[in-house]
Amino acid sequence: MQQYLKLLRDIMDYGVESQDRTGTGTISIFGYQNRYDLRSGFPLLTTKKVFMRGITHELLWFLRGETNIRYLVQNDVKIWNEWPFQHYLAENSLQEKFPKYSEQWHDKLKEFIEKIKTDAAFAARWGELGPVYGRQWRNFNGVDQIEKVIAQIRTNPFSRRLIVSAWNPAEVEEMARAGLPPCHTLFQFYVRRNALSCQLYQRSADVFLGVPFNIASYALLTWIVAKLCDLEVSEFVHTFGDAHIYLNHLDAVREQLERQPGPLPQMRIHGAQRCVEDFRFEDFELVGYRPQPAIRAPISV
Repeated sequence: MQQYLKLLRDIMDYGVESQDRTGTGTISIFGYQNRYDLRSGFPLLTTKKVFMRGITHELLWFLRGETNIRYLVQNDVKIWNEWPFQHYLAENSLQEKFPKYSEQWHDKLKEFIEKIKTDAAFAARWGELGPVYGRQWRNFNGVDQIEKVIAQIRTNPFSRRLIVSAWNPAEVEEMARAGLPPCHTLFQFYVRRNALSCQLYQRSADVFLGVPFNIASYALLTWIVAKLCDLEVSEFVHTFGDAHIYLNHLDAVREQLERQPGPLPQMRIHGAQRCVEDFRFEDFELVGYRPQPAIRAPISV
């Protein structure tokens, strides 16, 4: 994972400071690419512990076309909690009563998440994110892009049209109302020598918190599609638009850059799945993952 650490260093060395949507401020660079050889191991960061359980559940959630956080909440995955919660506070004029990240805010968030978990009607009303990733992957203006691209790989693997897009101009504003226009916007598969590669274009990337998740998620997606299409895995190519580090993450980045990466783990997928809906969390086994301790940093919403 030296490629990822070099990205952090390049942003620290050459990034330009600017304001951003969240008000936190960033340093960023534009236009960058990393490549990961999936034959050398599963590209999961070892210089800090990464929440692979959450990544796996989130990817399965995307692949099923889901856009409500209830499945994630019921599996104790907190990745998406703050966005619908902030929307809930705004829609109910509660933002002044619960200042962001105050003790009262955290208490209210716990109450909100417990209701999402236990109250189906409340979850249906307030846990919905709108037409985000899962919706676009499985129903982009009526097109099931995941099913279509898998069928294309099986029947015409050398096609240059093996593309899935989450950026739907007709629905971007609706996604933005939940604060979530897609950051990882488009990915493309490539088959040569009976092996599958995937390239992701990511328009906006929180490099310290988000990018380790993105790398692992799209690597796992490549493994899933390769298994369904009876292919080996080859490479994950990660192409960035705005790659940034939030100003309140700089100390955490410095701490991470002092660490040396260890050996990559291996990914094994058990079972005889025939479509993406057949995959279950229990089918995935990560072998030999020995990360260094987690490094905490606040998320900017």
